[in-house]
Parts: sequence; C-alpha cells; structure tokens
Amino acid sequence: MLNHYGKTASFTTKIGLCVSMRSLPWYVQANPDSFFPRCYGLCTDSEKQEFLDDFRRTVASSILKWVVSHQSCKAKLKNRQEEAGDSDPSHRKDAEHTDAKMLTGLPGQLIDTACRVCQAYLGQLEHEDVDVSEDATEDLTEDEWNDLTKQYYSLVHGDAFIPNSRNYLPQCQALLSKITAVNPQTEIDGIRNIWIIKPAAKSRGRDIVCMDRVEEILELVARDQVSAKDNRWVAQKYIETPLLIYDTKFDIRQWFLVTDWNPLTIWFYKESYLRFSTQRFSLDNLDSAIHLCNNSIQKHLKNAKDRSPLLPCHNMWTSTKFQEYLQRRGRGTLWSSVIYPSMKRAITNIMKVAQDHVEARKNSFELYGADFILSKDFKPWLIEINSSPTMHPSTPVTAQLCAQVQEDTIKVVVDRKLNRNCDIGNFELLWRQPTVELPPFSGSDLCVEGVSFRKARKQSSPICNFHFAMPLSGTQLLKGKCPSAIPDPARGLPRATPPQALRLRDDKGFACKSRTNWNIFNSFCRAPPTSMSRSVLESLELSTGMKCDPREGCALHLRVHASLMLLGKGGPWAARREPGLV
Repeated sequence: MLNHYGKTASFTTKIGLCVSMRSLPWYVQANPDSFFPRCYGLCTDSEKQEFLDDFRRTVASSILKWVVSHQSCKAKLKNRQEEAGDSDPSHRKDAEHTDAKMLTGLPGQLIDTACRVCQAYLGQLEHEDVDVSEDATEDLTEDEWNDLTKQYYSLVHGDAFIPNSRNYLPQCQALLSKITAVNPQTEIDGIRNIWIIKPAAKSRGRDIVCMDRVEEILELVARDQVSAKDNRWVAQKYIETPLLIYDTKFDIRQWFLVTDWNPLTIWFYKESYLRFSTQRFSLDNLDSAIHLCNNSIQKHLKNAKDRSPLLPCHNMWTSTKFQEYLQRRGRGTLWSSVIYPSMKRAITNIMKVAQDHVEARKNSFELYGADFILSKDFKPWLIEINSSPTMHPSTPVTAQLCAQVQEDTIKVVVDRKLNRNCDIGNFELLWRQPTVELPPFSGSDLCVEGVSFRKARKQSSPICNFHFAMPLSGTQLLKGKCPSAIPDPARGLPRATPPQALRLRDDKGFACKSRTNWNIFNSFCRAPPTSMSRSVLESLELSTGMKCDPREGCALHLRVHASLMLLGKGGPWAARREPGLV
C-alpha cells in the first residue's frame, strides 16, 4: 500500500491547476471562473499577452466601479452630514472644493474610453466581432493604453479624481450590470487590479508577491531567463473582497482523500480549519504578511497590536468554531447550504479533469489539502491544492485535527478493505465513478518472416511456428503464421500447430512447440511482460531475420515491431483504462 500517486502535477502545482482549469468545460458542465480565480502562465509571449489583455480590461471596468463607488460614498457622506445637523450646503461645497485642490483633475474622456473598452469586451463575449475585420475594429493603440493605465493608477490610489463623474453614473451602472451577468468574478476583482504572482511549482507560500502594476509584473518575469517549458511564474487574480473576521483575512484548509483513480473514488473530510493572518486586512499595503495566510509564513510573524483580541493567539479555528461564529451572527445555515457543498463541487470537478493525467495505481491512496478563500458573499474560491499537506501539530487546532485525519485515513484505506461497514471517522464518500467497461480487442495475426542460413553437415534444431519455402541461392525463405506451421519433411508443407501451444502460461510464458528453446532470443519463449495483458500479447505482429549458429544449430534473433488496434463501444478513451497498459 503506497500513500502517493505519480504524475499529479496537473492539479498539485500552480501551473498545472491553471492549465487544467482551462480544459475543465470539456470534462464537466461547470464554469471554472465561478470557483477558481482566473490564472495565467507567464512563460511565453502569447500567455503574457493574454494576461496583459485581461489586466487592461480590468483597468477599464475598475474605472467604471470607481465612478459608482465614488458617487455612493458622496451620497453616504451627505446623509451623515444631514444626520449630524449640518444642513448648510455651502459647508459641503467648501469641503469638496478643498479636496479638489489637493487632487489632480482627470478628463471625463477617461470614462468614455473605459466604457468603449467594456462595450467591446461584451461584444466579444456575444461574438459580435466574428464578421468584423481586424482593420475595422477600433482598438486602443499602445500609447493610448499606457495613458489610460497611468491615469487609472492615479485615480484608484487617491491622487486624482474626475470632476462631474456623476454625469456618467447611469452609463457606468448599466455596463457593470451587463459585465456582472457574464463574468462571475466581477465582484472579487475590486477596483485596485491586484494580482498575486506565484512561482509555478513551489509550495508553502515561498516567493509569492502581490502586485498591482502591470509593468512591474512583466519586469519581474523578464528578470528570470528560463525556457518556456519551465513555467517559472503564474499570475492569478487576487480576491480583493474577501470575507473578513474581525477585520482579518483567513483561508480554509480542507482535506480530501483519493483511494482510486479508476474508478475515481474521492473521500471528503467533514472537519477543516481556518488560518488567520497576523495583521489586519488592508489593500493599501501589499505585504505578504497581510494577504497570505499560510502557516509557514505567519508562524514567523507576531500578531499586530491593533488586531482584534477576539482572534486566537495561535491564529487558527476549527470549522466547528467558525460555524458557531456564523450562528451568533444569524448566518448559521450558510456553512451547510453554501460553503461546504461548494467546496465539494470544486474538488469533484478538478479531480475529474486530472483523472486522465495521473498515473493510476492500485493499492494506493493519497491525502490532499485544498485551500479556499471566502468572498464577502460567503462563496468559496479554490486557490490551490497541495500534495503532502503538513501534519505538524504546530497549534492546538492542528494537534487535534491532524492526528484525527491520519487515523481516519487508515480506517478508510485499510479497515474498509476488510469490512465495508466499518467506522470511517469524519470521511464521507464524495464521488465514486461508475465502472468503465473495457473495450474488446481486435487481435492481429502473428506473422514472422526471415531468411534461414544452415549447413548441410549438421541437422538444425526444430524451431516452432516456421516452415521453409523454396531455396534461394543457398538460403531459404522462412515464414510463419499464427496458427503457425512446422516443417514437415515428408510433404514439404506446413501442418497446423494447436492454438493452445501459442497461448500464455502462468509460469513459462509462451510455449515453443516441444520445448522452450533458450537459443531463440524471443521474449514470447520466456516469461511474458507483466505490464501487458494477455489479449494485447496475442495481438502482436512480428518480423524477424534468422541465421544459424555453426556449432549449436539454428538460433533466431527477433526484431519486434508491435501494432495495436483497439475497437469497441468504449473507444480509445476507455482503452486507456485497460489494466496493465503503459
């Protein structure tokens, strides 16, 4: 029994998960953008361009969000002033005029350009650009994009404002409503356009940084001179609107167990735990201590003095404690109705995609740790999946849960083999794929051709499955077919060999007529390869050249070429699941 599977990089590395999510709609009826923040590899020019296009589109939509947010803030400020009894409109105008003096005014054309970009994006989603030539499209030039991006930076960082932005409010609200209807990540995008840049194949939060300027991101990637196949970096959209507990960010570590890949069998653990940051949440500071909740990072930091004392000093909660927190705030049903089912669906979907890439092996299992972040609407977003999740009892929470999940894992993979009704702890069966019927094989005839060289002074040893045709200048053409033929001196014609003489035997492999001839360098006269099934071995085509040893008689040296055709209802896809195929 082994506790690891091979070739799991398709979902346990950041670049693998990124690529797998793009192909997910081919396997399941689900939109990856609904539970996985969009992600891009940054190793080729085409991938960099895809990321750049996304960053620019997000710039445009963020400008529209700024207009809506700005007007909303002004309305709230007005209401607070009225509630405070300050009804003099001149006071409000003086305050606004003072703020305007300190900021740079940006033209309303900035909003017009952003609206044009968003409208073009919606047109692409609705395929309105299919019949339009590239020359007819009015894309922004590089200089226009650079100007738009610079103005956007000053706007969202509070260094500028747009006078009379209220005039654009209805138009911005209408476009944002349309974008939200087609892009499920509109809400988590925020307005700061922050991206989290990760090494493609590292774990425990190493070398991860948060960045919000596209030129700095591309510069970071350009500094690493690596080949495209190394996939050094990935860029994933940062969730700018996470659910906070006492103004602090957290994530959820959720375990799941895979005990078989064919049929795919997944077990989900009912208990999980929350990991808190040591610092209060803020988008004004992109320090990893604030935005990465990995215990491998947070354990080296001290809790901030301004952090809520209601949070645990060891920065972890069990999922049970979290449910109690939700219950006190009147949201007790959200765990069982939204959070827990959504995490289960996300794991099931990605495992179905990964199934074709993993090296399936019987008598094996592996425990994985998935990391989720909740958005403000309590919706879980899958961030990554870790192989070999830490079991170190670093806190009272992990000391309890890690020991418990290891014990329950043994119950599932060992005890349940002997008793299907045994106790399996906190695991529940998440998904068991229906058994795939293996397709029938259409076997090919076994045919051996070659040239025989023999001396007249010495009789050759009998060789199975061959007959000799007319001589050609001292040589003889050798042919054999399955069911094979053996030379008959009396008639010169072949006589049939019983088919069972060619079948596999459990201990000796293929039989060679009367005895096993070890001078024939043919694997079929030895033990058959264990990685090949009986039906595959019986479907091989062979070609050979033969010559005689002057002392020992005739020996046969085989040059083997095998071809395999799989037919049947299952098709090639099902054939890949034939046990023993490599």
